[in-house]
Amino acid sequence: MRKILKYFLRLLLLVLVAFVVFFFWASSPTLEESEYANLTESEDIKLPENDSIFSIVTYNIGYLSGMTNNLAVESPKELFDKNLAKVISETKKTNPDIMAFQEIDFNASRSYHVNQQEEISKIGFNYGAETINWDEHYLPFPYWPIRMHYGKVISGQSVVSKYPLKDHKRIVLERVANEPFYRGVFYLERLAQVVKVVLNGKEVVLINIHLEAFDKETRVKQFEEVVKIFNRYKNIYPTILLGDFNSSARDENAIIQKIFNMPNVGNAAFDVANIANTFNSKDPYERIDYIFYTNKTIEYVSGKVLNEFEQASDHLPILMKFKLK
Repeated sequence: MRKILKYFLRLLLLVLVAFVVFFFWASSPTLEESEYANLTESEDIKLPENDSIFSIVTYNIGYLSGMTNNLAVESPKELFDKNLAKVISETKKTNPDIMAFQEIDFNASRSYHVNQQEEISKIGFNYGAETINWDEHYLPFPYWPIRMHYGKVISGQSVVSKYPLKDHKRIVLERVANEPFYRGVFYLERLAQVVKVVLNGKEVVLINIHLEAFDKETRVKQFEEVVKIFNRYKNIYPTILLGDFNSSARDENAIIQKIFNMPNVGNAAFDVANIANTFNSKDPYERIDYIFYTNKTIEYVSGKVLNEFEQASDHLPILMKFKLK
């Protein structure tokens, strides 16, 4: 009996050591923190000729997984290739000057290690700003099948532009309070990405965000942080706040209502009497993505939800055309 107990304790110790080693490996980053915010530019740069009308798109690209995003299904490479081709094709047609992405993969096993920002930038976006919010060896989500959890994931938010970008900042927003330790270790950081784009010699501040999806209390706190950032810039620079707010326009109690009522703030492609939906892309029923702008310094020209992108993501992008006053 003592011999059996001895072997059992050894086995238990071995399992415990293996678990600790695995946990530290799985939760350890693959990059230095200094690499979590980068500006890039092409070698041969020619600024576009512009008649003073500019255009910007916000797009939760869902790492090009289409309607399989967040589902416990294994997505083939062909799906990602098809969705990337769709995004590139429709972006060429729309021809925006600037695009802000959420949930974009820079090097992830789940999307077959394609740097999605680089691939999209090849069609004429000479300037890029990337921010990392997920840097893992192992990602336990979706929860099944387990084999999908293994492999590096480097993902985050991105701005690509035909015009110069500068003064790039990565601001980490508040995390979910009282979450289990094991979940917190693998939780993506919610970010406010701040970067200036230089349009005809004038600096315009872009704030690209992706707020908490599952915990309302945390989303409210993050929103308040973002509004403070927006207020810090809006009286000094033309400022555009855009991204996935995860807050429904039709919910009268949603935190997004606060910015609807802010003075001197415009809301692109938005008609309260006929709200254009952005989620989900297969059967749009909700508006949770937005482009807000300072209407004292930015003149709204036009805007729309880009249904033409179809199901390359589970979200639809929004386009705004504008002038600087």
